[in-house]
This record gives sequence, C-alpha cells and structure tokens, in this order.
Amino acid sequence: MARKFWYLDRMDEEPGLRERKKLATRQALSRAAVRLAVERGLENLLVEDIAAAAGVSPRTFNNYFSSKAEAITAPQVDRARRLAVEVRRRPRGESLWAAILEAAEAQYGVYAEPEAEWTAGVRLVLSEPALIGEFHRAGSAVERELAEAIAERTGTSVEQLYPRLVAASVGAAIQVATDRWVHTTPPVPLTPLVREAISQVAAGLPEPTTARPREQARP
Repeated sequence: MARKFWYLDRMDEEPGLRERKKLATRQALSRAAVRLAVERGLENLLVEDIAAAAGVSPRTFNNYFSSKAEAITAPQVDRARRLAVEVRRRPRGESLWAAILEAAEAQYGVYAEPEAEWTAGVRLVLSEPALIGEFHRAGSAVERELAEAIAERTGTSVEQLYPRLVAASVGAAIQVATDRWVHTTPPVPLTPLVREAISQVAAGLPEPTTARPREQARP
C-alpha cells in the first residue's frame, strides 16, 4: 500500500495549500466514517456512504483509505505515528524517557475533556472485531516506527529487545490511559493520565547506560 503519511514526515515544514487540502479531505473522510459507523453500525456502512458524507467520490476515498475500517481507525493510528515523529524531534541531550514524556505531552496535551464523537469512535474501535483487527494490524507498523526512533536515541538496533519492549510498553501505557480517560466520570484531563502511565512504565525499564552490541540474526 502506498504511504499516505506525508504530513507526518514533514512536520517541521509549513504545509502548502495542496497538502492542507489533502489533509482536510483525509480528516473529513475519517470523521464521516466514524460518525456513520456509530449511527448505523459497521455492517450497514458502505464506502459510498462515507464518500458522499464527506462530499467526495468513492474513488477519492480509495486514494486515502483501503477500507472503511482503515478510515475509522485512522485518528488513533495517526496520533500514534505522530508520537514517533515527536520522539525523533526531541533534543539529543534529553534522556530517552524524558523525550518520550515530552513527546507524548505535546501529542496528547491538546485534549482536555473527551469529545462525544471521539469517545464514541474509540468505543466503536474497541468493540468491533473487524476494527480491532485493523487497529492491531496498523499498530504493529506504528510500534515499529516508535521502536526505530527509540533505537536511534539509544544507539541500539531495532532488532534488539530493548527498543521494541519500550515501544510496546509505551503503546500499552497510552492505551490504558486513554481507556480510563474515555470511561471516567466526571471527565478528567488526558495528559496527566498519559504522563502517569508512561512514568510508571519508565520506572521499570531504565534507559541503558551504554549501547549494546547488535544481536546476531538467527538462521
């Protein structure tokens, strides 16, 4: 599948008009997919319905997403991808866990109280087997991107256990924090929950003091 995350790779650049239009179309399609899936149920939702609601053709939909499941899970996946981008942007003098915490706060700090539409979308993703499968499929690629960023900062290889364990643990921590945020009544801010969850993980996975030799690939 063609890479469609051009706006994540050039975060330091001011996007041009064409890029802004593409991003707006992608977001409109994703929002329409979430809203209609919540209203009608995933099994009753067609790609044509999503395209019509966003004011584009089904062909345009296919330029951005390969399925309705991908469109619905896109906000969560994109948010996770941006975390990896943010980790890469952090100052090299920062410790790994400080970089991860600051990157997470930059990414999730814009959310105060859960929005009804976003909450409904998260609950839908967590309840539909087809969406869970799509989210985990895309999440594997996202997790590797974060592991690569972690490996770069620690002088290790992405094939070693440490960067992959850290990436998986950070993803799990954010998922737990988000789940609590969505379901807590009265609403609570998301950022402190994410910071607390990652901090607890960090306490059990200290940064390696020296780069470890690359493991030999198994036959």
